[in-house]
Amino acid sequence: MTTAHWLFGDQLGPHFLTPGDDGPEHDAPVVIVEARSVFRRRRFHRAKAHLILSAMRHRAAELGDRASYIRSDTYREGLHEALGNSPVTVHHPTSHAALRLVRSLGTVTVLPARGFLVPQPDFTAWADGHGGRHLRQEDFYRWVRRGHHLLMDADAPAGGRWNHDHDNRDPPPKDVRTLAVPPPYRPREDAIDEEVRHDLDRWERSGDISFVGNDGPRRFPATRREASAALRRFVEHRLAGFGPHEDAMLQADPVMSHSLLSSSLNLGLLHPAECVEKAEEAWRSGQAPINSVEGFVRQIAGWREYVWQLYWYFGDDYRHSNALGHRTPLPDWFLELDADAVTARCLATTLAQVRDTGWTHHIPRLMLLGSYALQRGWDPRAVMDWFHRCFVDGYDWVMLPNVIGMSQYADGGRMTTKPYTSGGAYIHRMSDLCTGCAYRPTERTGDRACPFTTGYWAFLHRHRQRLSGNTRMSQAVRGLDRLRDLEELLQRSRDEGDDPP
Repeated sequence: MTTAHWLFGDQLGPHFLTPGDDGPEHDAPVVIVEARSVFRRRRFHRAKAHLILSAMRHRAAELGDRASYIRSDTYREGLHEALGNSPVTVHHPTSHAALRLVRSLGTVTVLPARGFLVPQPDFTAWADGHGGRHLRQEDFYRWVRRGHHLLMDADAPAGGRWNHDHDNRDPPPKDVRTLAVPPPYRPREDAIDEEVRHDLDRWERSGDISFVGNDGPRRFPATRREASAALRRFVEHRLAGFGPHEDAMLQADPVMSHSLLSSSLNLGLLHPAECVEKAEEAWRSGQAPINSVEGFVRQIAGWREYVWQLYWYFGDDYRHSNALGHRTPLPDWFLELDADAVTARCLATTLAQVRDTGWTHHIPRLMLLGSYALQRGWDPRAVMDWFHRCFVDGYDWVMLPNVIGMSQYADGGRMTTKPYTSGGAYIHRMSDLCTGCAYRPTERTGDRACPFTTGYWAFLHRHRQRLSGNTRMSQAVRGLDRLRDLEELLQRSRDEGDDPP
């Protein structure tokens, strides 16, 4: 009798069912468990809950009689309902909690992880060879490029440089509201989406489950077919213009030239290899410039892969890191995505995007939402949980290194060389979000003081001793000595409290 195979809700692509030495037989029966307790434990963004349930139910419908789709309170109960005590295989789950669960069940054989480029043992060997403490993404990225022959010409990087960041940090064009690029792929909802929305309504009415944010229409792929169409549209129509303005922000154009493929990758609907290979093909055929292609390849083969590997390499205790001693709880206006309560135009715009779509691109995440939390000393674990819950592409493995390490510098520099935060000048240079705002990016004090400018200097002052020894921050810290209004600035920062900026 063929052993059944269990698919988690982020293992929905064909590469989780293909035969191989480490995988299930191609005709193995499949079990998918929809555990309601997942939504009871955390208050997720409703658009995220909708996307995940839609993707799971679409996958079960595709598999037909081969799949047993079980709706239960917990994974343990659902698996027992489907199989009793019969054995089952599952590919390595994507969180520490899920891995503990499957290992506790006794009847489950855990197969190697799929959906990533580098096997975990290979990364461990690489990381141990680099001392294991201060691991740099750039070194890892070049290692992956060489090992997978991505954007390589023999032993040299294609285009003559490993890193094209210099060409990919342009501010937005002057006097434009949107970039002149074709819109991204958008899926069409169907009867399964209607059923999901009906169930979410019913769960909320029951009172034991609640969500945050708005839901509908579904903006992101829920099937392999939709995800493949989204990848194809990006590569053919949007990739060429991706690079130059990938770090820029426009109020009326939150998507710009970004791929919007992160949720499809993280649901397992796309494999990272096919994404980077199609991008490279676009460059080699002359359809996209090297800087745009390298920037996209870096996001997937460099950053996404790096984050996945660090999640397991650093271990579950990494989530408790708090090198800066930040303990302030998240205020209600932030938890509730209450953009209407916020005066600062950049933060209100970004919070509204999260509320309405469950997504923003990486710069609003890092340099607006994350930077504001860092400046105010919010509890990094609570910040991580918020990102996990409120973003359609957010999972524990995604947000633990991205928030604890990159965004909140809570690991003290194990992952990055400096805290990523700035004053209003950076936001003004890289966006149109300061135009028409009640605050002024150049002002630190007074009624028009930019919350990011005030917050930046208050953050440097609070952690002056630690940051003065950081070669990338020491010059900024010395700038505190030139501020004649420092005491007034610090008092303004204290007066802000939990009030929305």
